Amino acid sequence: MKNTFIAALFMLVPMYVSAQTLDRMQWFNEPENWSVKNDVLTMDVTPQSDYWRISHYGFTVDDAPFLYTLRGGEFEVKVKISGEYKVRFDQAGLMLRIDEENYIKTGIEYVDGKYNLSAVVTHKTSDWSVITLDKPVDYIWIKAVRRLDAVEIFYSFDDKEYVMMRNCWLQDNTPVMVGMMAACPDGNGFKAKFEHFQIKHLPDARRVEWLKKNQE
Repeated sequence: MKNTFIAALFMLVPMYVSAQTLDRMQWFNEPENWSVKNDVLTMDVTPQSDYWRISHYGFTVDDAPFLYTLRGGEFEVKVKISGEYKVRFDQAGLMLRIDEENYIKTGIEYVDGKYNLSAVVTHKTSDWSVITLDKPVDYIWIKAVRRLDAVEIFYSFDDKEYVMMRNCWLQDNTPVMVGMMAACPDGNGFKAKFEHFQIKHLPDARRVEWLKKNQE
């Protein structure tokens, strides 16, 4: 029986989707121009588009491009992001979305001439946190890890050393749409590129604990 338990744990080892098949993913607010080539997504970001709910600004918008796949349970997702940012609030990154009132978007955002690591967490209303970078960067890696009822968000400049930038709540045991988003609230659009999009399945933490306590 011990061997059976060990085999079960082996099956729970996290597995990467080496390169998510982008052409099988779905669009929410499909942009007018986009392409997928060699697992690289490029898009002309829709002008005057964004995701935000109510707080501070007093309006709600839900109309920016978002290419997603549906995932249940716990997972890790990451992507390399670059863009030709031009005007205030141009942004590109990852999005985890349950519905129009519950989502997380995180990535890089251009504000007042500076590049910022940005996270917007929305539950009924939106909040916004930023880390201003000292200088422009050609690209950034963003990673999100969903465990139980929390999402940890990390950034990296080399896909090796990751630094946490946010820990936030997201309802557990609920399927989420996860993928790449970009928005251009104030401008006439810009080009965004997403490379090396990957999702890694993580074994359910509660189930792993149960298995440990219930060995035969």
